[in-house]
Amino acid sequence: MYDYYGKFRNYFKDTFSSLKVLITWLVAGSVIGAAVGITGVGFHYSIDFLTEFRNENNWIIFLMPVGGLAVVWLYTRAGMQNDKGTNAVILAVRENEKLPFRTSVLIFVSTVITHFVGGSSGREGAALQIGGSLAASGGRFLHLGEKESKILVMSGMSACFSALFGTPVTAAIFSIEVISVGIMHYSAIIPCVVSAITAFEISTSLNVTPTSFSMMMVPELQEITLIKVIPFAIVCALVSRFFCFVIHRIKHIFQKYIPNRYIRVLVGSGMIILMTLAVGDQRFNGAGGDVISQSFSDKMAFYYCILKLLFTAVTLGCGFKGGEIVPAFFVGATFGSFASEFFGINFSFGAGLGLIALFCGATNCPVASLLMSIELFGIEAVPYFALICGISYLVSGDTGLYGEQKIMYSRKMPEFINKTIKNRKSEIQKQ
Repeated sequence: MYDYYGKFRNYFKDTFSSLKVLITWLVAGSVIGAAVGITGVGFHYSIDFLTEFRNENNWIIFLMPVGGLAVVWLYTRAGMQNDKGTNAVILAVRENEKLPFRTSVLIFVSTVITHFVGGSSGREGAALQIGGSLAASGGRFLHLGEKESKILVMSGMSACFSALFGTPVTAAIFSIEVISVGIMHYSAIIPCVVSAITAFEISTSLNVTPTSFSMMMVPELQEITLIKVIPFAIVCALVSRFFCFVIHRIKHIFQKYIPNRYIRVLVGSGMIILMTLAVGDQRFNGAGGDVISQSFSDKMAFYYCILKLLFTAVTLGCGFKGGEIVPAFFVGATFGSFASEFFGINFSFGAGLGLIALFCGATNCPVASLLMSIELFGIEAVPYFALICGISYLVSGDTGLYGEQKIMYSRKMPEFINKTIKNRKSEIQKQ
């Protein structure tokens, strides 16, 4: 006889179990979002206040050697001289490696120092480390299992990214997409979304202005425009590859030829000071948000993207801390603004396309990149951004800012196409 009672019992048991999990993650996401969100707001205001102070007192740039020595000393004193940066957060999720609480303290303080003395770096990479470290510490305090701890780390990443940048949907999806290229960690979507929204609400209530840009002109969806955008996207993707190559290469050169960390940061500080004096102002120091905004209202010169890349590569390569995402925005927006005229594209529209293309190519996160385009620019140009994200993701190849990203699915040419080409070549050679 069919066991109706047993079937109904299992049905309700599974339903209540799912609701229990949902409630648990709703509460956990809210708590993480609140705790990390408040920390993220403090991080935001610390950097903004000291950056404004530096802009009013240009002589502070000469304190770079002191700031650099302080950063290196802090990490050495804490026993984290070989810190992996954002890669450590990725490993904490994928390999369950321990992410200590002191990571959040060190990256908070060292990034603030970097911006104060004029180092060229971003904040979002640091935000991922702050949020991930705080959440990981909470997981250890509650004695959570391996799976739950990993989800908490992603939730913390989402919260701090959202609090600083003001893009909660992007923050949530980015955290579950950046770990393994080609795989989305859907089990973390509820706590990540809740923590990102909670942190966003806290940051806006404390007067942190969400990041947004306004493109002066978005063309109608037409075939002729798509034909122009495709080669433009390919070039931007190649620039993203070059961006990542230079960041990694300069760091490798510093480590190879100047093994002493203290001497390394002193040499790098001297280089940044000399480059700043040569430029004559500090537009390439710090995050560069003002120049990014200017890219949408004024056509930028080519050297802007080159100089920002050099400033950032030297800053991070010699031992200062921060992130690479906002510098990638800077390079993408200024390059897009400059190069757009060669493809018959409006410079403001090109700046937006370039910004998203660089972010996508550098992080290997096409879904998060598309969502970011919506949160930054609105929905009017979504078809173009979808196209440029796809092209940038494909052409940028298996490279990126984060070396510990696991490439789950290769973007190389499909095997059946390779075989067809090889067979065709064989036939030609025989003839």
